[in-house]
Amino acid sequence: MTKTTPSISDKFVDVGAFRIRYIEAGAADAPVVLLLHGASLGSSADTFRGNLPAFAAAGLRAIAFDQPGHGLSENLPGASGDPQVSIAPAFLDALQIGKAALAGHSRAGAGAIQLAMKDPSRYTGVVVLGTGSLLPPLGQVDAESDAAAQRKQERKQATVEPTIEQTRKLLEADLFHHDLITQEALERRHAMSIGRNFEAFSARNMPKPGAETAKPAKAPLYERLDELKTPLLMLYGREDRASAGQRAELLKRQKPALNLVIIDRCKHLLPWDAPQEFVDLTVDFLRQAGVK
Repeated sequence: MTKTTPSISDKFVDVGAFRIRYIEAGAADAPVVLLLHGASLGSSADTFRGNLPAFAAAGLRAIAFDQPGHGLSENLPGASGDPQVSIAPAFLDALQIGKAALAGHSRAGAGAIQLAMKDPSRYTGVVVLGTGSLLPPLGQVDAESDAAAQRKQERKQATVEPTIEQTRKLLEADLFHHDLITQEALERRHAMSIGRNFEAFSARNMPKPGAETAKPAKAPLYERLDELKTPLLMLYGREDRASAGQRAELLKRQKPALNLVIIDRCKHLLPWDAPQEFVDLTVDFLRQAGVK
């Protein structure tokens, strides 16, 4: 992961009634790529802290913000189990940014696609990073067991605030390269996993009445990717959880026109495990999409 530079400091902006924290790098007039973190315990804008300088060096203005209930941002009352990606347009408005590319990690990848489907004229491109829900199952039984295992794990995590060693183990589970877990990175992630952030995580992961039996209103999003009018790049770690590498291969076979790349020696925290590939592939993709 790229080393942190002193120029990256916390900034805050009011988005409606909420105070949102963000970090950024790059010229104010450069094309914008908005980086959206996932919903895991401890997730925040800092997921992308090490990537910001490289994006700036490539001529982009890279911005990452703490979604409500994460990091140093305020929480949205009654927030669901998904990351609050829907606040992204209002966040861009607050910074007086018109168009932007979106890069969504984990669950935020699906949210980024939904934003672009809703308002394709605003987004210059979408980059998906390790979003399991956008991959077809290897089989129905596997799909149900993977989803159940993920829910069980998150609900278990939501019962007791983690120690710093438990935070380390969670990072190790999501990283191929454990040497990236420096003391600074560990302490930062742990600070974002406790206190009000843990309370928000617990609230998001409380079982909702009828949620287990509710049927989706539409076909899975991976079956509707052809509806997306915005250029799309999908990046996955070959060693990611829930057989993501195999499922990404399956999706590529089903939809060979997709711009989908599987990165070796990479697990779920792709922005950490494969920082150079993430930046290089994203920059090339955006240039090909006409973003300059």
